[in-house]
Amino acid sequence: MPRIRTKEFPWFSPADQNRRDHAIQAAKLMMNAAHTAPCTGGVDHNEAELVWGEQEQEEIAEKMEELSYLPENKRTAELYRTEAVMVREADCVLLLGDIRGRNTPFDANCGYCSGPQGCAFVYGRRRTAAGQIDPSDRSLSKALIDGPLCQVHVQNLGYSAASALWMAGRLLVDARPFMTVGVAAKKLGYCRSSEFVVGILISATSKNPFIDVHYDYSVVNMARMVDSVRKNYIITRQFAPDYRLVSARRAGRAGEEEE
Repeated sequence: MPRIRTKEFPWFSPADQNRRDHAIQAAKLMMNAAHTAPCTGGVDHNEAELVWGEQEQEEIAEKMEELSYLPENKRTAELYRTEAVMVREADCVLLLGDIRGRNTPFDANCGYCSGPQGCAFVYGRRRTAAGQIDPSDRSLSKALIDGPLCQVHVQNLGYSAASALWMAGRLLVDARPFMTVGVAAKKLGYCRSSEFVVGILISATSKNPFIDVHYDYSVVNMARMVDSVRKNYIITRQFAPDYRLVSARRAGRAGEEEE
């Protein structure tokens, strides 16, 4: 009879991979929840990508660590390094992006973008043709996120992320959104049509890996602690006495006497 066995440790063992697969199924339903969230004007604005696997998550984590050392990231450097560890510990990463915040403002002249001339403020920072923003223009992009963005559509992305998190709560998986994850994923080419991306980390483990973390978490974390124990154990074995408490000769005599 077929059986499915799940276990949290050791990481990426067959039993652990089964558990991760269940988290991925929950993440797919979270993607649906994000797409069906309320949005201004009823026009689609979302793109979503689901990423999982040791290699793929490591790539995002390494990009986050790289971004933490950029000069303009001094205020958030620790966030990038700490949350990079959380990417490694997550079962999967759900990326949600807004395709309209940069390229097609809502044209409501609401002023949410902090522009004194309404939507003209957004258009004025872009190369345009016949009133349409050129989505390939990056000439003015001097920051990690190329603003200004239409805040109506950014707010829509907030509804989508909230719906995805609502679904995570109903499915009893741990999930938390991160700006840093979205920025790094965008730099790697995920959610290509979006300028603003939110990364939601998802986990189905006994301890929520995204809260209650240690200071200097980029150094003091589970993976490093386990590796440190292994290292110390291996080194100790090289210098420790023989594990046998009695000599082989005496052990042989004791066995003969019992016979």
